[in-house]
Amino acid sequence: SVDCSFSRGVCDWKQDVDDDFDWNPADRDRGDGYYMAVPAFVGHKNDMGRLKLLLTDLRPKSSYCLIFSYRLAGEKVGRLRVFLANRKTAPVWEENKGKDEKWRTGKIEIFQGAETTNSVTFESERGKGKTGEIGVDNVILVSGLCPED
Repeated sequence: SVDCSFSRGVCDWKQDVDDDFDWNPADRDRGDGYYMAVPAFVGHKNDMGRLKLLLTDLRPKSSYCLIFSYRLAGEKVGRLRVFLANRKTAPVWEENKGKDEKWRTGKIEIFQGAETTNSVTFESERGKGKTGEIGVDNVILVSGLCPED
């Protein structure tokens, strides 16, 4: 498994240069490291910020599970989408509002065909809200199918 949480820095994270704003580190409430966040007031409505995780050495014809923590806090904060490199057109995961300010867990199955997925992109779309944030943390890639809850 690969642990791509932002505090350890073992993974290759890249800010997209063609988007409207960057994701930035934010301190965790518990004080143990940080997560990546986009505050609600950054940019204009429908602006996008993309954070890309470059994946290397994934075996062809095998399954992986991408597990991550996310939070959409605040009224009309926007959308969080996840894209896989070999399927750029449609998101493989999307969430547009939080029921509360709590962190939740997202899981995405990655099936490798002959061509392997070489990146995962977390895309934040700015909503109408002025308070809150979209956050991502604890991104982990494990071999095999996603575990049931």
